[in-house]
Amino acid sequence: MTITLDQLNAAPAAEAARWLDGLYEHSPWIAERALQRRPFTSLAQLKRAMVEVLAEAGRDAQVALIRAHPELAGKAMVSKTLTAESTNEQTTSGLTNCSPQEFARIQQLNADYNAKFGWPFILAVRGPRGTGLSRAEIIATFARRLDNHPDYELAECLRNIHRIAEIRLNDKFGHEPVLGNQVWDCAEILARHSDPGYAEHGQLTVTYLTNAHQACQMQLQRWMRDCGFDEVRVDAVGNVVGVYHGSDPSAKRLLTGSHFDTVRNGGKYDGRLGIFVPLVCVRELHLAGRRLPFGLEVIGFAEEEGQRYKATFLGSGAVTGDFAPAWLDQRDADGITMREAMKAAGLPGTLDAIRAGKRDLSRYLGFVEVHIEQGPVLNELDLPLGVVTSINGSVRYLGEVIGMASHAGTTPMDRRRDAAVAVAELAQFVEKRASSVPDVVGTIGMLNVPSGSINVVPGRCTFSLDLRATTNEARDALARDVLAELESICTRRGLHFKVEETMRAAAAPSAPEWQRRWERAVESLGLPVFRMPSGAGHDAMKLHEVMPQAMLFLRGLNAGISHNPLESITNDDAELCVRAFQHLLGQLEEVPA
Repeated sequence: MTITLDQLNAAPAAEAARWLDGLYEHSPWIAERALQRRPFTSLAQLKRAMVEVLAEAGRDAQVALIRAHPELAGKAMVSKTLTAESTNEQTTSGLTNCSPQEFARIQQLNADYNAKFGWPFILAVRGPRGTGLSRAEIIATFARRLDNHPDYELAECLRNIHRIAEIRLNDKFGHEPVLGNQVWDCAEILARHSDPGYAEHGQLTVTYLTNAHQACQMQLQRWMRDCGFDEVRVDAVGNVVGVYHGSDPSAKRLLTGSHFDTVRNGGKYDGRLGIFVPLVCVRELHLAGRRLPFGLEVIGFAEEEGQRYKATFLGSGAVTGDFAPAWLDQRDADGITMREAMKAAGLPGTLDAIRAGKRDLSRYLGFVEVHIEQGPVLNELDLPLGVVTSINGSVRYLGEVIGMASHAGTTPMDRRRDAAVAVAELAQFVEKRASSVPDVVGTIGMLNVPSGSINVVPGRCTFSLDLRATTNEARDALARDVLAELESICTRRGLHFKVEETMRAAAAPSAPEWQRRWERAVESLGLPVFRMPSGAGHDAMKLHEVMPQAMLFLRGLNAGISHNPLESITNDDAELCVRAFQHLLGQLEEVPA
C-alpha cells in the first residue's frame, strides 16, 4: 500500500511501525523510536528523526546495524536469502548479473574490506538519482573506500544506510523527487561538454569562451526558453541571462544565478546548481501560468574560476561594473588575448560594450544564490541544507625564505640555515593559530625547494599563504600574527624572507533579512536550521558589493568533496533545494522586499 503522512501520523504505533518495516535492514527499532516524535510535517522531517535516533543510539548500535546488512553480491545473494528490499536494490544495479571477473573482484573486495574494518561494505546501490549505479561504479567506489580511516568509513556506511532508507521511504509513500530529478538531469546533460584534452578522458573542464563553454551557453539558452523565460540573451562577457517578468514587467527583479565554468577535471555541480534550481522554479511558474509581483533574473555567469585567464569573478564583476580594462589584454597559455577570444566567440570585445552591461541597482531587490557546500560539514551532520551566514574574507601571499645551501652530511644540525624547516615551522604555527579561533582557516598550499637535492640543506624555500575568516577583522588579525611569526622564525634561525600580497577579498556577511528568508524556507521543509560560513568564494561576494545577498548550501556526497569528479548530490536533496527556493519566492510574493 501507498502511505500518506496523515495516515502515518494518525495510525496506532504498532501499525505505523509495521508500515515502516524494512527501511533499515533487520532493525525496526529505528523507525519505532522515530515514530515517537510524531506528528511529521514532511518526509524530510521523518527521515531526519531517524537520522537523529541512530546518532543517539551510540557506536555499538551503529556497528550492529551495519553488520545486519548483507555483503554486496555475497552469500545471501547467491543463496537468495536477501530481504525483498535488498534483492530489489542489488538486482537494479545488475549485481545479480555479474560477469565471472566482476564477481571475483567483488568477492576479493569483500574479503579485504571485512579484514580491515570488521563489517560489510555498505553502499546505496540505487545511487544519487535512485535509478541504480553501474557495476563499474560500484566496484570503483568499493576500491576507493578501502583506503578510508575506520572512523570515517563507519560514518560513510551510516550515511549510505540513511540514503538506502530514504529511497525505500520514497517507495512506501509513492514519492518521486520530480523537481530534483530535473536538476540532477540538467547537470548530467551540461557535463557532456568539456574542453579538448579532458573530454577524451571523461573529465569535465570548461574554461572561458572555449568551444565547450559556448556549447554550454547554447544549452542554457535553450533551457531558459523551454522553461518560459520572457527574455534570453548572452551579454558582452558571455553571461547567459534569462528574465521572467513579474505581473508588472517594470517591477523590480530578484537576481540569482551562479557560474557554469569549471576548474580543470572538476565536478558537475559547483556553480551550475545555482543556475539549474531557479530554472526549474521558473518552469513551474510558467507551467502554472503564474506571475510574481516582481521579476526574476537568472544569470549563468560566464567565468568565476579564473582558469583560462587570471580574471576571477569576471562574469559577476561585469554585472556590478567591476571589470578591469587590463583583463582584455591578458593572454592564455596559447597566447590568445581575452579580447581576441571574445571576438572569436562572437562577442564585441570592447570595454564600452562590457560596461554597458552594468546593472541599474535601483531595479533589483537583492541577490540570492544556491550552491553545493564544497565541504564536509553538512555531509557529516547528515543535513541536506545549510544557511550561509557569511562568505569568508581572504588574503593570499607568495613568499620566499632565504638561508644557506650546504652539505647535508657535513653541516652540523646547530649550524644550519635551513629555509625549508623554517617554512615547515610556519606551517605548524598557521595550523595552530587558525584552529584557535572559530571559522578561521589558514593554508600553506605550495611549498617548494627550488633546485633541491636529497643531500643538500635547503638554502631557499618558496611558499604560499591562504588565510580566511568570516570577518575582515579576524582575517587581518590572523595575517598579522602569521607574518609576525614568520619574522620571528627567520630572525631566530638567521634567515631572510620576502612576502608579496597577491589577493585580498573582503568578507561578505549575509544580509540579515535575506538570511532569515532562507531560514524560514528550510524550516518550512521540516528541517532544522543550520547556520554556517562559506570558506570558499562565490559570485555572491561580488554582488554583495552592490546589493543585499544571502546563500543557501546544499550538501555534497563523498565527504562534500568539490573541484573533483567525485563531487555529487542526490535527487532528494536537490528537490529540497528547489522547494526552499520556491518558498523564498513565496515569502517575497507575500511581503515584497
